[in-house]
Amino acid sequence: MRNATAFQPGPSASTPVQRPSSLVDDVYGAIYAQLMALKIAPGARITVDSLARELAVSQTPIREALGRLEGEGLVIKTHLVGYSAAPQITRDRFEDLYELRLRLEPYAAGRAAAKMTPEALDALTEAAGVMARRNGGADERVRYSQFARQDAEFHDLIVGLAGNALIRESLAHLHTHFHIFRLMFHARVTQEALEEHERILAAFAAADVAAAEAAMREHIERSRDRLRPAFEALP
Repeated sequence: MRNATAFQPGPSASTPVQRPSSLVDDVYGAIYAQLMALKIAPGARITVDSLARELAVSQTPIREALGRLEGEGLVIKTHLVGYSAAPQITRDRFEDLYELRLRLEPYAAGRAAAKMTPEALDALTEAAGVMARRNGGADERVRYSQFARQDAEFHDLIVGLAGNALIRESLAHLHTHFHIFRLMFHARVTQEALEEHERILAAFAAADVAAAEAAMREHIERSRDRLRPAFEALP
């Protein structure tokens, strides 16, 4: 677990963002990538002034972006204190979360396979991130943060296609994928997950309910096993 130290970017960390049509979106993306790649450590204070200097923007888009990240559970705003990165998920909550996922998501994958359409399969294929392997020129930190969002969208689309609104709302409220991807910034996390996504997609393409359930169960179990070592160094 990283200590809650204040985030103060040094001179070499200066990465001003460009100013296209949606400045807030770019500022949001820059901060989000730093949170996911642990450049801003869990629990660290986030100062608006420091981010404004680093990204070469005013405080207004910084505050708007932090507000969006607060809504996603990645940032906490404390009265009279300011902003900080959300603390890292605990080992107990991690285990509970995966137990919940193993009970809900394989069932949802089976239901989705039974209802699969060519249009839904196309949307799932795009969200699965399998094309990301060819994006070798992108910054690794950017690729990692992008895949975390794609992974969340992929799983949400599956649960949505299954047709159980309560399961979908419950999983979305937990912000599962943002929190688990912050546990370990490593290329293996994305590479192996992409391979597992492909097996899930193959089951969907065949409209094979049993195979979809099995592929999703394997994916969640392997995700849990990949990320468990993040807790081994903790006291």
